[in-house]
Amino acid sequence: MDTFTLAQSTNRQVLCRLDEIPDGGATAVDAVLADGEESLILLRRGDEVRGYLNVCPHAGRRLDYAPGKFLLKNDTLTCCVHGATFNRADGLCIGGPCRGEHLRAVAVQVEAGEVRLAQDGT
Repeated sequence: MDTFTLAQSTNRQVLCRLDEIPDGGATAVDAVLADGEESLILLRRGDEVRGYLNVCPHAGRRLDYAPGKFLLKNDTLTCCVHGATFNRADGLCIGGPCRGEHLRAVAVQVEAGEVRLAQDGT
């Protein structure tokens, strides 16, 4: 699984406040990564947040059905275009046209109530 890191490790971007992501839900944010600006999915469970590129590995389309709105059920995220289903915890596609592939992880950290890109990419 690929993990994207921050373009400049000395400038850790604040992506949003933790309380802007519903517990058990998700939101979309824009971030500047090494390859340029990208849309990210931030998935929250309690104080933990996982980040992925907002791109389905099947067809390269965004996963949200409306800006920042995602199809979530239990521990899965479903692509609104072709129905690929991904584990929230590791981004693995467990159903649909890209079974076995992964969402591209983006390392994030929660500090002082803010979600930031991780400095070291872990």
